[in-house]
Amino acid sequence: MLFKRLKVFSMFIVIFIISIISFANVSFADNDLPTVYSTSAILIDSASGKMLYGKNEEERMYPASITKIMTAILTIENGNLNDVVTVPYDAISTIPAGYSIADLKTNEKLTVNQLLQVLMVHSANDAANVLAFYISGSIESFADLMNEKCQELGLLSTHFTNPSGMHNENHYTTAKDIAVLMKYCMQNVTFRRLAGLTSCTIPETNESSSRTFANTNHLLLSTAGNDYYEYAIAGKTGFTTEAGNCLVSASSKDNFELICVVLGFYPSSETSGNKFIDSKNIFEYGYNNFEEKTFIEQGSTVSSIDIPNATEETKSVDLVVQDDVSALVNKTFIENNEVTPKVQLDENLTLPISQGQVIGKIVYNIDRTEYSSNLLASHSVIPSNSTALIFEILALVIILLILFKLLLHKRR
Repeated sequence: MLFKRLKVFSMFIVIFIISIISFANVSFADNDLPTVYSTSAILIDSASGKMLYGKNEEERMYPASITKIMTAILTIENGNLNDVVTVPYDAISTIPAGYSIADLKTNEKLTVNQLLQVLMVHSANDAANVLAFYISGSIESFADLMNEKCQELGLLSTHFTNPSGMHNENHYTTAKDIAVLMKYCMQNVTFRRLAGLTSCTIPETNESSSRTFANTNHLLLSTAGNDYYEYAIAGKTGFTTEAGNCLVSASSKDNFELICVVLGFYPSSETSGNKFIDSKNIFEYGYNNFEEKTFIEQGSTVSSIDIPNATEETKSVDLVVQDDVSALVNKTFIENNEVTPKVQLDENLTLPISQGQVIGKIVYNIDRTEYSSNLLASHSVIPSNSTALIFEILALVIILLILFKLLLHKRR
């Protein structure tokens, strides 16, 4: 009886220990993820668009002034930076109190480049409206252009009603869509310059004295204390009461460029930090857990194969990799998984084969994604004499058949 009790007690202890270990493992995995208080967030690789982290990334949210990255890219693509724009009354008269402005005056003359600077640096709503009038003639027409661009980029969960991000129930997006849009924008050299400015100065105009503005994105400002992020290279802030605090930003470390979006940060007693701290935590998660790894380099020889019916001197051919096979991978995945490639040869190979001809491909399956490169012949492969003779006979037979058919047709 005592033995049975001891046995049951021992089993209980074992189960308890296993439970503790399992719980510890779950907690450890959770601790690997960044601390993020924003309602919605995403981190993607700027080059490939691969998502590295997500939190409610497809939830519909209000973008506030993050909207202005769409306004900027459309202006860059459809306008001229050196054009001089006269501020129309209708563009600045409808902005409600409380929204950020550059205090533009009716009939004030500024260049498109100057308007884009105050748009991206100071988040000026009046500049956004003036650019909309410059490109499309009205707010409504420009909103149509914005939505056309959304369709072009596949931003199916986004709809814009204005160029500034002024709150509207029908003006919405997702963190995922904003990340895709930012990836597209960052491919434009002019946009990258504007989105990375720490400040801007608008010289004296016909209606106003000189104005200087500091960027609202603290990630870029070395004077911003804990909000500053040394690897930040670009971004755009946003805020409305309904949208909360928002930020889209890009960073680069060791040529590894990432894009982060945080939407709906609402300060409370249960949250700490801000949208900048959230973004920094997400960026650090990306840099600490992911790396670009080259699995095989261009010009490498995978293996050698013998080609049937080829001459003795040329039948053995090396399979040479055409391009690097690289992938952005989780460091843990690489540590815990052996990646073995598959070699796939072309089933329709015929002689002769030319040097550099594609004769197959090498395929890597990494974390449920396929990466591949063509395999090239290292040298020309020549048919053997017997094979060549067969080809010549076949060619002669085909020619004779064609001549015979022509002769019959002529006699008829």
